[in-house]
Amino acid sequence: MLHDFAAFVLTHGRPKKLVTLKALRASGYTGRIYLIVDDEDATIEDYIKKFGDDVKVFSKAEVAARCDSGTNSGKRGSILFARNWAFDLASSLGLKHFWQLDDDYTQFNWSSDNQGRYLNTTKSSKIKNLDNVLAACIQFLESSKASTVAFAQGGDFIGGAAGKFHQLTRQGRFARKAMNSFLCCTERRISFRGIFNEDVNTYVVDGMAGKLFVTIPRLRLSQAATQSQSGGITELYLDCGTYAKAMTTVMYAPSCVSVSMMGYRSRRVHHRVAWGNAVPRIISQKYQKKR
Repeated sequence: MLHDFAAFVLTHGRPKKLVTLKALRASGYTGRIYLIVDDEDATIEDYIKKFGDDVKVFSKAEVAARCDSGTNSGKRGSILFARNWAFDLASSLGLKHFWQLDDDYTQFNWSSDNQGRYLNTTKSSKIKNLDNVLAACIQFLESSKASTVAFAQGGDFIGGAAGKFHQLTRQGRFARKAMNSFLCCTERRISFRGIFNEDVNTYVVDGMAGKLFVTIPRLRLSQAATQSQSGGITELYLDCGTYAKAMTTVMYAPSCVSVSMMGYRSRRVHHRVAWGNAVPRIISQKYQKKR
């Protein structure tokens, strides 16, 4: 593994439920892992007792003072602050690259084979050489000069082999977004914004300015349902509701983001990005005007 790389697991109130650690090792990751915990977490001592110096604690109030939280509520039960502080931590550790992860990932999988053929989430599709996969992702991060590179999520694959993400894979294309997991470079800092939808807010607003956010459809992570676990941001979702979550991104980018209903059995409000209005695109030369 690269000597100047580490995985950061951003966690709060779940010292006994860090399933991401097991998933990383099961997929063949052999590098360093640090746990990012805020000083308002009542379970800090449990983290330190179990993981020792691998626990890195930050002042949430101090970081919040220099973050755009997107609200006047004063609520701080969000991953936003840990996401922004991760860059400070990486710099202090002398890391050029690092990986931001939530604490609830159960598997890292291939979503398709090298011919773009659909794979389901059985054990046969589990990534077993994660070190090599991450090295390739970092190489792509540098060659593309992207702000970040992310794995796809389970919800991206609704529709299976006929879905949008597998179509992108077959075409050798990427999705111009990044959520949940972030491979980052300390030389290209990202300023996350909004206590809700901090990932969507950021890739939309920065994407409008021409910055590149990339999801690789062939790589997939699996995680627990957002509001099924205690701890983390779950309490904030339950307190404020998913309406506030979806509308936050509309507030940041009303020219290209709206809300719509999502789901089949348990329907809920969700953001919708009109990509044709959101980000700069390369236009075919056939449209170039003669000078």
